[in-house]
Amino acid sequence: MDYFKIDEKNALEAKIYAQQIAFAPIVFQAARTLRNLGILAIIKAEGRSGISFEKIVEKANLSTYGVRVLIEAGLGIQLITLNEDKYKLTLAGFYIMNDDMTTANLDFVHDICYKGMFDLENSIVTGKPTGLKELGAWKTIYEGLSSLTEQQKESWFKFDHYYSDYSFDAVFKHVFKNNPKRILDIGGNTGKWALKCINYSDTVHMGLVDLPGQLKMAQENIKKDKNAERVSFYEMNILDESNKLPKEYDVIWMSQFLDCFSEDEIVSILKRCHEALNENGEVIILEHFWDRQKFEVSAFCLQMTSLYFTNIANGNSQMYHSDLFKKLVKQAGFNSIEEIDGIGVSSSLLICKK
Repeated sequence: MDYFKIDEKNALEAKIYAQQIAFAPIVFQAARTLRNLGILAIIKAEGRSGISFEKIVEKANLSTYGVRVLIEAGLGIQLITLNEDKYKLTLAGFYIMNDDMTTANLDFVHDICYKGMFDLENSIVTGKPTGLKELGAWKTIYEGLSSLTEQQKESWFKFDHYYSDYSFDAVFKHVFKNNPKRILDIGGNTGKWALKCINYSDTVHMGLVDLPGQLKMAQENIKKDKNAERVSFYEMNILDESNKLPKEYDVIWMSQFLDCFSEDEIVSILKRCHEALNENGEVIILEHFWDRQKFEVSAFCLQMTSLYFTNIANGNSQMYHSDLFKKLVKQAGFNSIEEIDGIGVSSSLLICKK
């Protein structure tokens, strides 16, 4: 990706793009409403032949006025086309309906970020997640994950898992290359990774470190598994520097975890990993670095997600540039001995040693 290229838009194109930004919140809700009320599905069902406005109103069971304003907005945002009085779905409209990545992003933004983002400017000025109040009275979203509504939890975890699940199968060969006997998963979340590990290896013992709410969810998910006895749980607030990590682990694994913290906090966590890790052990970090993306759209998604951290999650973290992140790794006493990009949707793997 070349961020130093000359602006290629002419004055008219730039002004049009500026209007798209100005109306972006309305564009977002129009697209979501067209999807949720089934209008895109009605149009899609007619395929290449298209469908008349009257038929859409009849099938949607909505007022003529309501369908009209949504359909006209759909034309403006290029989810729908009109030709000879027949409406058809565009490829972008299809993605709004059916693409997993788009669905995960759209629902996450609506259910977790949308209302809070009204206060983004205040978050930048104060360094606090001032939009979080729209979800609950917590210092960070991680304290309240287990208390979100079912819809909010579904959207948060779908977003979180979309970007990690596609990576997990690709990293087993790296994580288990030296046949680790004990792996400590910091930020174990719902326990998905731990479950995959104990079923990938017949001998590995997993340790999970997380906050009480998340750890409870992980325990509920893991206790049903036949290999559950090979998992230990450590309830811990990782931001409390007095909390020491358990020792005697060969690998410390962190997936999409350190991006949840500020630079100083990352160094603090990694220093405690350094203290706890076996001498020949490895810290393996799965992260999304916006500068390591093959496609600009991937970098865009990560750059926008950084503002979720600013405004909602905790006020001081982000999706990092890899150069900055590696400086923090070095500062904590580790060397990155191997770096693998292009894992899953947008992940990179850092394998680090003392």
